[in-house]
Amino acid sequence: MELFEQEDRTNVPLADRMRPRSLDEYVGQTHLVGPGSLLRAALAEGRLFSMIFWGPPGSGKTTLARLVAAEIKAPVHYTSFSAVLSGVKEIRTVIDEAREQLRYRQRRTILFVDEIHRFNKSQQDAFLPHVESGLITLIGATTENPSFEVISPLLSRTRVLILKPFTEGELRTIVERAIADRERGLGPLGLVFEPEAVTHIVWSADGDARMALNSLDAAASLAAGREEQGRAVTKALVEEALQRKLLQYDKTGEEHYNLISALHKSLRGSDPDGSLYWLARMLEAGEDPLYIARRMVRFASEDVGNADPQALTVAVAAMQAFSFIGLPEGELALAQAAVYLATAPKSNALYAGYGRVKETIRRTGTLPVPLHIRNAPTKLMKELGYSKGYRYAHDYDEAYTPQEYLPEKLRGETFYHPTGRGYEKLIGERMEYWRKLRGAGRPEDKKKGGGS
Repeated sequence: MELFEQEDRTNVPLADRMRPRSLDEYVGQTHLVGPGSLLRAALAEGRLFSMIFWGPPGSGKTTLARLVAAEIKAPVHYTSFSAVLSGVKEIRTVIDEAREQLRYRQRRTILFVDEIHRFNKSQQDAFLPHVESGLITLIGATTENPSFEVISPLLSRTRVLILKPFTEGELRTIVERAIADRERGLGPLGLVFEPEAVTHIVWSADGDARMALNSLDAAASLAAGREEQGRAVTKALVEEALQRKLLQYDKTGEEHYNLISALHKSLRGSDPDGSLYWLARMLEAGEDPLYIARRMVRFASEDVGNADPQALTVAVAAMQAFSFIGLPEGELALAQAAVYLATAPKSNALYAGYGRVKETIRRTGTLPVPLHIRNAPTKLMKELGYSKGYRYAHDYDEAYTPQEYLPEKLRGETFYHPTGRGYEKLIGERMEYWRKLRGAGRPEDKKKGGGS
């Protein structure tokens, strides 16, 4: 099988030229391709299964698919396409070709589909019978969580293999190999990369091998154009070539939800350092600051609640402050709110109580308002008993008098159970005092001035 045809690769990007030609050259993902791994064993035995590679950009998904096809100990036909550029028509063409390969050449077809999450449900459905029959072995690649982006029937017929971002040590190996390689890499240029320059390239790549090699290529091109400065590549030159570090982040993808979850859990866990870190990560990656502010306003009620009623005020003020002054100064208002929320006493009693109320309403329906707490603006309504027996709280000592406010069917129900933390401790003590008043004599005897 001619997977790596000879061709003029002079103008091919460095990242493509340096693709490993065998699993022995492949760096990283040892949990998948290391000695004794599931994939290695399957390749050695010639019993390949359909799979989906799930990993971040530049984690080696496409390269690994090609190496799987090249190293399996069985006759196979390898073909690939991208879901961005293809549709059902291309799928049918591949299936027809797979039948021909099996019928006339006794070769199974390995089909690699890059960005498989781009296919809609009907397009993904088109693979099902052919994966199930074994006509094709499907290898899909995606940066998105397959649980959300790949249909369940297809997931049940494949194995999801997770690729991790490359470690800095693995990226350094990849970069240094490309610098030294005289056949496919930068060896013929005779450039000398200072250690700090390599370190900066590795750091800037953020676990992405393609980004690391592209950055290396850019720095080498810049250095080669400045021969008067010698063959040394410095960190300053690399910084000039790269301009800035771009953090991996997709504001609509899984990483968006991962980071906001990390921020929320750090706030809930009363960790100001973690809260500041995840806040900054999101802001530096380009997240909408007002989205973060809205989440903190929600957090103030859901996780702090009445343990510190001031938390909601602080969160709303931070959102207003950011709206007023914008970036970058407004980031400090969000940071201040994050630290306040993280260090505030926590209570989800309000959140839980409101949840119990909604569940009760769903269960009991629209119960009537008790007559004594209805308004009676007309003579007829008074005659019907509206407002009869209502006691005006301000007519009583401490502006409190016991009476029932819930519908008859819910009499005695309690939804809100304050904790003993923060301001809720005082709320709890006040509620307990009112409970004692309810059991202490007739309320009519406790009107202001002692009158009845």
